[in-house]
Amino acid sequence: MSSIPKYLGLNGRPLGIAITTILTFGFVLVGYDQGVMSGVIQTPLWLDNFPAVDNNPNLLGFTVAIYDIGCLLGALWCMLLGDRFGRQKSCILGGCCVVIGVTIQVTAFKKNGTPNGALGQFLVGRIITGTGNGMNMASMPMYQAEVSNAARGFLVLLECGLIATGTMLSYWLNYGVRNYTTSMTWRFPIAFQIILAMVYIIGLFFLPESPRWLCKQDRAVDATKVMAALNGESLDGSQTAVDIRGIVDSIKIEHAVDSNFQFKDLFTGGPSQHFRRIILGVSSQFFQQIGGCNAVIYYFPILFEKSLNKSSDTSLLLGGVNMIVYAVFSLVSFWTVESLGRRKLFLIGSFGQMISMVITFGCLIPGTPTAADGAAFGLFLYIAFFGATYLTVPWLYAAEINPLRIRAKGAAAANVVNWSINFLVVMVTPIMVAHIKWGTYVFFAAVNACFIPFIYFFYPETSHRSLEEIDLIFAKGYYENISYVKAAQELPKLSVQDMEQLATQYGLAEANEFEKATSLEHVEEVNSKGS
Repeated sequence: MSSIPKYLGLNGRPLGIAITTILTFGFVLVGYDQGVMSGVIQTPLWLDNFPAVDNNPNLLGFTVAIYDIGCLLGALWCMLLGDRFGRQKSCILGGCCVVIGVTIQVTAFKKNGTPNGALGQFLVGRIITGTGNGMNMASMPMYQAEVSNAARGFLVLLECGLIATGTMLSYWLNYGVRNYTTSMTWRFPIAFQIILAMVYIIGLFFLPESPRWLCKQDRAVDATKVMAALNGESLDGSQTAVDIRGIVDSIKIEHAVDSNFQFKDLFTGGPSQHFRRIILGVSSQFFQQIGGCNAVIYYFPILFEKSLNKSSDTSLLLGGVNMIVYAVFSLVSFWTVESLGRRKLFLIGSFGQMISMVITFGCLIPGTPTAADGAAFGLFLYIAFFGATYLTVPWLYAAEINPLRIRAKGAAAANVVNWSINFLVVMVTPIMVAHIKWGTYVFFAAVNACFIPFIYFFYPETSHRSLEEIDLIFAKGYYENISYVKAAQELPKLSVQDMEQLATQYGLAEANEFEKATSLEHVEEVNSKGS
């Protein structure tokens, strides 16, 4: 019998834990970069180094938001070239881009005669850093999912919780260095990302490549070695043989799907309801961003300072406390995403975020210190509702709502919308606060209110459903001419045999192909999260 392969001297469950631990630094890094600028942009020494930004909300918004354009570029790079490089190498490249981008940012010094030259360098660094984190966010979930047997829901929740933790870390680090009398007060918090990135990069060098990607490259021997290490058994182990055979069969199904794919398939209806499902996935990401989450995460100290007239120190302190609330409430969805379901969490989150913004603008109207404390409560309440609902659920819903034929394209479309609207909100928030003041919160209250009827009437429940059952929900709604929300409510839990029978009845697939797909459900769940 052959020996058990090892990576980092580990195999089986310890190796899986090591992979998750190393990727943890990548997810924390993404969250850290989302929060670090919140404290930096109100630092007098940062404003002194970039004087063009001072009292210029348009340029301030652009300086912060340009990072999201980089993230979008990184995501697009992975869409076009990620499969050529592989999961592990794409993650390493993303980490290296972060190190390069951060180095460019922290070495931006104001020069006599060309004060704006430093800002140009800083912006270039922001774009490169964003590109790296965009690549990480497109690659890490796929990599994690393809080397893990964990359920798709748990993986998404873990990732989002780590992002919230990274944001909290950046807020408190900003608070800790607020009294430095040199430019280290803003250079150090930005440079700290290099420590996270280097741990992430060095760790990745010792990890195995995804066995699924190796199989797609016809490297079955290498894939078998990795899978055996992950399973903690020898190369000729029975579970490893089953897993590799399942991956190969799943890839054959994907190739059959992709070979017949045409762009117009994204806009079809019928029993598969491709266009409707694309809209549902994209809209969930649109709602997450346009609802105001990054207006609060990126600009919380500025909102407190400008809208609530708090001191800089108090704003930073309250921002740190608010991010603790954010991180803690992100854990709530670990229990509620399956027990309450996606649909109820969307509705609770929309209503809670709306009420929070109503409280905020209502308390800002009088303009008194006592009323401003009520507005502060509103912002705390908002981030609690967001952390418990919209932080996690849109990522999960957008991944699982689309059928296999368009899953990768649907996930890509949702990703593009996410980063694009993220850029828009981060860009315009300081402009809105400067010009319409409490009207900013009226706007976000109104848009959250608009989410509720759309979700109520159009979002079917997907919790406790396999990916194949979700296909049958839409086929049932189409053939029985009922709402898809009602179809989800009426469709009972199905066995594999039930699904095969209904799939044949609805014309979704040939019975033998559907049997393959259902028998490989764990592999298809990996595809849905990784796409």
